[in-house]
Amino acid sequence: MAKIPKSAIKSLVKNRSKITLTDNAASAISRILGKKAERIAKYAFSRAKKNGRNTILKEDIDAYRLKFGE
Repeated sequence: MAKIPKSAIKSLVKNRSKITLTDNAASAISRILGKKAERIAKYAFSRAKKNGRNTILKEDIDAYRLKFGE
């Protein structure tokens, strides 16, 4: 599973809302975002391969968002 640093999540939340997170809360968010990032990357990889590319483009990520509405 992809690892998103707890410190990055804590900083993001604090900078946007002035709310602090516990380590457990940051870990929970990290796990959820990591799983989501893996799904997006897997879809983008298969789309790039399907189109004969070895490089994932922004349009591959955008295609995921359009297809799944996320």
